[in-house]
Amino acid sequence: MEQSKYALVVLLLLGSCLSGCLSESPSKASISLNVSADSYNGTLFESYADGEKISSTNLTVEFDFSLTSSSSQLVTFGLDTMDGREPVTINAMNDSLIQVEFFNHGIYDVTAFAIDEQNVQKNQTISIHVELSIDWVESNTYEPKALAFDPIPLNGGPNPSMIEVNSVVENPSLLEEFETGAQSVQITWNIVDEQNDVCQKKTTQIQDGDSGDWYTIHFNTYQAHQLTISYDDGQDSINVHHSLPLLYED
Repeated sequence: MEQSKYALVVLLLLGSCLSGCLSESPSKASISLNVSADSYNGTLFESYADGEKISSTNLTVEFDFSLTSSSSQLVTFGLDTMDGREPVTINAMNDSLIQVEFFNHGIYDVTAFAIDEQNVQKNQTISIHVELSIDWVESNTYEPKALAFDPIPLNGGPNPSMIEVNSVVENPSLLEEFETGAQSVQITWNIVDEQNDVCQKKTTQIQDGDSGDWYTIHFNTYQAHQLTISYDDGQDSINVHHSLPLLYED
């Protein structure tokens, strides 16, 4: 009986010691990462006049980490665009907003992350779709230039789903007050690939003072292309306006 009591006391003491050791072990911190972007879709714009680029705009996206929490002190918020650039980081104790600029079209699966004082890191993937819209204008030209466009994204992500081609060609009237001497022109639009093969084309006759247009959708987004206009008949100068959006699936 005495031995049983002694054994019980020993077990209680051991349990107490183990309980103390376990309670003193630091628990691993838990991070609840909650990051939002002020925009998940955006468009870059490029404008050309007579074959020369005159303006371009980039896309800036702001990422908000303010709803992120942790059982331990957070020290770093960061964002990796996964396109070869260095991650952008900020001090989590002083700030919660990160702005990132995108210069090229593509789908960017960026990685947002938070790091606490125990060097525990939590990641979150956010998809940003960046499209491209090209605006091209030529005035009073006898030799329309080729508009080159490359749908291949530089970040290595998925290719665009399609390219919209919207082109208007005007045959401006040279004799606004007289109908005599007016000339029509016949032109052909061509979408040409890297092998100089014509993928799509359209021919139209444009009377003096009138305009013609071509709207089409091009699905070959795996090669660079050119949009060209050639004269088939007539010698009048023309005005050209192309609009080419490179579009990604939502």
